[in-house]
Amino acid sequence: MKRIICISFFGIMAAMVIAPSAQSQTVLDGAWIKEHNKTKKVVQYPFIREADVMWSKRIWQDIDLREKMNLPLYYPMQESNGMKSLFDVIRDALLIEGSITAYSTGVTGQEDDFRTPLLVSDVKYILEKPDTTSTEDPDTGEMIEVIQVVKITGDQITRYRIKEDWFFDKQRSERYIRIIGIAPQKERIGNDGELTGAYETLFWLYFPECRYVFANWDSFNRFNDAERRSFDDLFQKRMFSSTIVKESNVYDRKLDDVYTGLDRLLKSEEIKEKLFIAEHDLWSY
Repeated sequence: MKRIICISFFGIMAAMVIAPSAQSQTVLDGAWIKEHNKTKKVVQYPFIREADVMWSKRIWQDIDLREKMNLPLYYPMQESNGMKSLFDVIRDALLIEGSITAYSTGVTGQEDDFRTPLLVSDVKYILEKPDTTSTEDPDTGEMIEVIQVVKITGDQITRYRIKEDWFFDKQRSERYIRIIGIAPQKERIGNDGELTGAYETLFWLYFPECRYVFANWDSFNRFNDAERRSFDDLFQKRMFSSTIVKESNVYDRKLDDVYTGLDRLLKSEEIKEKLFIAEHDLWSY
C-alpha cells in the first residue's frame, strides 16, 4: 500500500513539473525545422599577402534600401518566420548580445577608420536619444517641458554606406572585393518635420566582425522559400544594388563635394567602368 502511495505521489509531482514545460512549447510553424543558417559557420577569407596585390582601389558605396533589389535588407519590419531586418539584427547584436562593436564617426561625422569604439551606453544614446519638447499643461494652461525618448526604428534606416577594397591577387589570378565597413544611415528631419534628403551616419561597424552575426540570420529569397540566404551570403554574392559615392583620391573628396545631380551619377558610372577596365586589362585574350 505504501509503495502504491509513493508511486502515485511521484507521478503527481512529475506531472506538475512536466505540465508547465508542455504548455510553453510552441508548434512547428512549417513542415521541417529551419536550422541551417542558425548553425552556419562563416567561410573564412583566403589569406592575402601584400606582395601578391598588384592593384587595389578603395571604394565607398551607398545601398539604398528603397530599391527593389535591396528590399530583403529592409524587411520585415517586425520579426517574422525567423527573419528580421538587417538593422534589427545589428541593433540586437549591439545592445542585447554585445557580439559586435560600433565605432564613432567622430566630431565631423566623417571618420570611418574604426579608431574610437563606442560603449553600449553610447550606442543606446544614439539609438534611443532623449528629446525635450514643450507642451501645454491641461490643468494650468502653462507651457511645460516634457522629456521623451525618441527611438530609431528599422523603418527609418533607408540607406547603408559600405567601405570596400577592390584588389587583384596575382597568386590566384583573381580580383577580389572585400567589404571593410558598413554604416547605417538615417535621413535627417528638418525643423518643419519634413525629410531633408540629407543623411547622417549613426556609426560604423567592422564588417569582418559582423559576418559572424549576419551568417546566422535569414534574408528573404523572392524566388524560393526553401533556399534561405543569410545576410552574409547576400553581401558576399553581391546580391544588392549600390551607387559609388567616393573613390580614394588625393583630395579625399566625395563625389558630392564636386558633382551634383546627374553629373554625380554619371561620374559614379564612370568609376564603375574604370574598375571593370582595370580588371579586364590584366588579361590577354
